[in-house]
Amino acid sequence: MSEVENPYQTPVADLHTDSSAPPLAARGSRLGAVLIDSLLMSVLTVPVLYLIGFYEGLDEGKQPSLGLQLAGALFGMVVFLLLNGHLLRRYGQTIGKRLLKIAIVDLNGDTPAWLPMYLKRYLVWGLLVYIPYIGGLLVLVDCLFIFRGDRRCLHDLLAGTRVVAVP
Repeated sequence: MSEVENPYQTPVADLHTDSSAPPLAARGSRLGAVLIDSLLMSVLTVPVLYLIGFYEGLDEGKQPSLGLQLAGALFGMVVFLLLNGHLLRRYGQTIGKRLLKIAIVDLNGDTPAWLPMYLKRYLVWGLLVYIPYIGGLLVLVDCLFIFRGDRRCLHDLLAGTRVVAVP
């Protein structure tokens, strides 16, 4: 029996990769970029949210009103876009990604179109957290997808992007 006809033969795959493609960003770099971006957002948004009364009643177990929650979410989106909008549009980077020399690219290795990237990578996942009971779980699962072989989280899969190291 020839090897082609052998149903028990080990599958053969071409393991050569495109060496011209930039390497995937390290998981630690991605985590560091998120931490930098989150710290910047917190420094800019928490004082304002405190001043408008967003945190009043939290120590008593009272949630902010729906109006305050919507105002806080909108304010956070505006601050995020003011900080990162230009960098995302031009380079596919946030401030944290720029500092750690990583960037978001589409599956062809190009900087993705800005609006679809923002809507799919940031807005959808920023709003999912507000779904009672399952929102936080979905965001956790999104983060855990970083441990896949291709290091693409759910937001990467949704947006058709990946994060790579840049020189």
